[in-house]
Amino acid sequence: MASNPTEEKAKQSALSYLRAWGESPVPPTILATLITSLHARPPQLLPLSFPPVLLASTFLNLYSYTTDSAGITAAWSGLYLLLARRRKPEHMMQKFGTRGIVRGATMGVCGINVLAGGWVYMTGEKADEGVSVR
Repeated sequence: MASNPTEEKAKQSALSYLRAWGESPVPPTILATLITSLHARPPQLLPLSFPPVLLASTFLNLYSYTTDSAGITAAWSGLYLLLARRRKPEHMMQKFGTRGIVRGATMGVCGINVLAGGWVYMTGEKADEGVSVR
């Protein structure tokens, strides 16, 4: 595939970063914190249903169910991303205010979680079975 070793090393490096992000318990916790900060005041029940699931995913990750945790994180991050993309700021100031910057960061973390969690779930092995998910 790659013509020289540096290209191959760079590709392996990018996939290893993606795998490290997907297997880490920190991204779902950060995403749960960002979602809570956006939707806690005034309370919005539908978006506030996401942080408990993401924190449960972190709990699973800490108990060595990294592949399952990555799948849950990817799925719920994708759902939140679809939900958040429906809302459109009315004014330019709403895009670049504090709330707009937090919303953009939340959507960015969601996108990375979908990619990394999907990759880990697709290529990972289940801890209790020792077999490939494919």
